[in-house]
Amino acid sequence: MLGTHDLWLFILSGLLLNITPGVDTLYIVGKSSTQGFRAGFFAALGIGAGCLVHIFATTIGLSALLATSAMAFSIIKSIGACYLIYIGMSILRSTQTPLHVKTKTARQTLKAIFWQGFLTNVLNPKVALFFLAFLPQFVDTAAANKALSMLFLGVIFDINGTIWNIIVAWMAMALISKLQTHHTFTRWFNRSIGALFLMLGIKLLHEEWEESLY
Repeated sequence: MLGTHDLWLFILSGLLLNITPGVDTLYIVGKSSTQGFRAGFFAALGIGAGCLVHIFATTIGLSALLATSAMAFSIIKSIGACYLIYIGMSILRSTQTPLHVKTKTARQTLKAIFWQGFLTNVLNPKVALFFLAFLPQFVDTAAANKALSMLFLGVIFDINGTIWNIIVAWMAMALISKLQTHHTFTRWFNRSIGALFLMLGIKLLHEEWEESLY
């Protein structure tokens, strides 16, 4: 279909990769558990939109540039690490209580959550390299338009991933709603999410600093 092969295997592989926890899952769980399902839902949409950027970039060769240009990869990696640290600090400093957000504030917050999820995904160079390595494996060598074939596969992957992320948002909200009366638990859970983002950002910066020495 559209110059691809083993589409069923691609979908199965994509679903298995989507359910593997990562930075995106961590962000969705953090937002959904502290601000409710709508926050997690918009976080999932933002991440899905970010994936589309990587998918289109793969089809026009930007991902190839990141794979071959050490400077480009280094710059994107550093920006992404700093942004993860910023998100971690924002979560740690947040004074919002779970599932209690005023309507007007919620609208503004949901917009911010969407763009934060978008940037979290876009500024992760590993996502770009993943699409570069994964999508071509399922494109037929005889395909008339290989870029269109990769775009088709990428959109399927993104739709499935977004559906899974919305399910994750709902599950996180369902779990925390049962535990929200335990304020100590929710406070420390929120701090743990923020601390994990901080550690991920610092780890990326540390790796980049070590690589620059060689």
